[in-house]
Amino acid sequence: MDKHYGEIIERTIRRNGYSISELARIMKVNRRSIYNWFGQAKFKADIIFKIGCALKHDFSNEFPELFSSEEFQQAFSNSKFTSTPQIVEEIEKVNYWKDKYINLLEEYNQILAMQSAGLGSRSYATY
Repeated sequence: MDKHYGEIIERTIRRNGYSISELARIMKVNRRSIYNWFGQAKFKADIIFKIGCALKHDFSNEFPELFSSEEFQQAFSNSKFTSTPQIVEEIEKVNYWKDKYINLLEEYNQILAMQSAGLGSRSYATY
């Protein structure tokens, strides 16, 4: 029985909790392309290898006929996506603003909930 490459890759991505959006961004393709890959029974080994490198997943277990573990380990060690202090700092900045935004949204939702409950019926024109 032949392997269905797309199903194997989809299962691996979902089982390990990888984000389709993040994978699409790293690989510079749109999400639709990735979903189309899931439906393909066969495709080129270099695409599988690129997916593995983007996710830092060794596909030699799923596709031993295509890859050796050493190929992935070498690619991971040569990866340009290794953490640097600048990347860590940028991630912290993004998380700071994301958290600030979420807090503002939560406060706004509380105000809306109070208004709909009749607790905030006074006019805001006096503020």
